[in-house]
Amino acid sequence: MSADSGRKHDLSGKQVFTTGEAAQVCGVSQQTIIRCFDRGRLAGFRVPGSRFRRIPRKDLISFMQQNDIPTEALEDHKPRILVVDDDPAILDLIVEILGFEGRYELITATTGYDAGLLTERHRPDLILLDFMLPDINGNVVCERVRSNPGTANTRIIIVSGATDRSEIGDLFARGADDFIGKPFDPEDLVSRIDSLVGQ
Repeated sequence: MSADSGRKHDLSGKQVFTTGEAAQVCGVSQQTIIRCFDRGRLAGFRVPGSRFRRIPRKDLISFMQQNDIPTEALEDHKPRILVVDDDPAILDLIVEILGFEGRYELITATTGYDAGLLTERHRPDLILLDFMLPDINGNVVCERVRSNPGTANTRIIIVSGATDRSEIGDLFARGADDFIGKPFDPEDLVSRIDSLVGQ
């Protein structure tokens, strides 16, 4: 996952947590975690020769389940990609390419309006955006994504076969991270995506 994704530090792969990390995962204060630990409600151990507390992964998950705290923060995070194109054939092709190895979580949209709703709802790590949509063009989508504090760090790759150099420059000026012309090479597409989402 990209360090610029706007999400909290990824703790999904950790096996032993500090009280601060456990607090981050649970969405509570560190003092709450310490209190639960000290009262025996959260299992763990103290680091020998110190006052530091540590919570093994299985004990943290058990605590979260007992207290109805969602455990999704401990699940492996696949980069979430929103694919936006009004051509069903192109959309299917991209989904087939990106879904082949199961490394990404994919969401699709065929209009700029739907893309906006899905971006707000799912906060994708990256948007693969067709420049010419039936209801809006790519530079407007770029501006809207960048102007929203909740999505300002979302990566954007514009995909199009109908823009000239000045239009491409304008897209970068408005917030696009990369541009891929149609037709595109599947390996190049995956490589560009990986370079932006840190795979």
